[in-house]
Amino acid sequence: MIRLLRIARREYLAYVRTPGFWLSLLLLPVGLSTAVLAPMAVQHNAPTPRVAVVDFTGESLSGVVGGALADSGASTKAVIVPAPGGPFANPVEASARLEPYLRGQRTLPGGGRLDAAAIIHPAGDTVAVDLWTRNVVDSGYEQAVSAAVQDAIRRDRLRALGVDAKTLARVESLSPVVSLFSPKAATGKVETEDRLPEIVGLAMGLLLWMVVLTGAGMLLNSVMEEKTSRIIEVLLSSASVPEIMGGKILGVAAVTGTILAFWMSIAGVVIAVRSPEMAMGLLGVFTHHARWAYFALYFAGGYLMFATLYVTVGAFCETTREAQTLLGPMMIIMSIPPIFMSQAIAHPDAPLLRTLTWIPLFTPFMMAARAANDPPLWEIAATGAMMFTVTAFELWVAVPAFKSGALATGRFDIRVFFGSLVRRQAP
Repeated sequence: MIRLLRIARREYLAYVRTPGFWLSLLLLPVGLSTAVLAPMAVQHNAPTPRVAVVDFTGESLSGVVGGALADSGASTKAVIVPAPGGPFANPVEASARLEPYLRGQRTLPGGGRLDAAAIIHPAGDTVAVDLWTRNVVDSGYEQAVSAAVQDAIRRDRLRALGVDAKTLARVESLSPVVSLFSPKAATGKVETEDRLPEIVGLAMGLLLWMVVLTGAGMLLNSVMEEKTSRIIEVLLSSASVPEIMGGKILGVAAVTGTILAFWMSIAGVVIAVRSPEMAMGLLGVFTHHARWAYFALYFAGGYLMFATLYVTVGAFCETTREAQTLLGPMMIIMSIPPIFMSQAIAHPDAPLLRTLTWIPLFTPFMMAARAANDPPLWEIAATGAMMFTVTAFELWVAVPAFKSGALATGRFDIRVFFGSLVRRQAP
């Protein structure tokens, strides 16, 4: 045990003393802030789209559509400009004349390009809108125009049936008062604090996912570097394989834990100062039904399960290319949990999500995301036991595999790898 702790200390100090560790410590909030602020910055700096509206209905819908486009839910609000190339005899001619402006082959009279055009024309008892746009991904304009035209047509048809303007205005001003209640809410009525468990569960699942990816890379590189420099042989002569593996896993866990603890402490202080109620709510999430122990269970089990795998693979690799070849399938598998973790908030009991919970590679992530819905105790015990059983089996086969791989020379040999898994050296 003493040798294990010494190896862990050596591994920890090897990373802490490097400039990269301090850069990671300091730049972590920069990366997180960039992820949050970048979309807003891009939206703020994007050029304002110019949109033309052509109305063939005679029902004065151009103003309705123009207002919807100028104040729509699209990524960038538009500026309404006169339709270039007009007047037009019909919608087909309007489309043909506006197309060069939309393609960028011609510019608007005042300069600049035309980004979108809405051509409104009769279509039986209703109207149709041909919405031309350069950005086919942004559906905000389409939704805004559809809702605005639909409301305008309804108003016109109701007026035609004799409904006066005051009655229409009074009816349109009516809206339901909806209050959300839940038996899980402290007061019955759902407040912001009642949504914190779902947010915390998802955050903890994503946090574990990031810790696994970060720690796995550090473990892999550490073992590969020591194998290449023959340091691993010196360690094997003075300590057992379980001590070496355990020390490395514990040391890297301490490194990632230091970074997370540092910034989570700062975040906790900031939240406590700016919003004491939010801080108390977050504290309540972790203390309610001992969720801190719940998260600790899956954090420890998930990290140990993946760390053991990466340490073993690193012992068989001498180059980054070999490591990438072996870990390629694992990285594909690791891309799956974030996709489903967000769905665990809205659909915690969906059959597919419950099935993923029982797959050991996904268990720690999915159970962390489902924490807010308080899974039954039997499910926690069963999935936890299964996770640690798989980890124990990994350790059982990893000890001889690590030693065989660490002492092997040359490129990765699949016979050596599988031979080590059955505790013998392949011929």
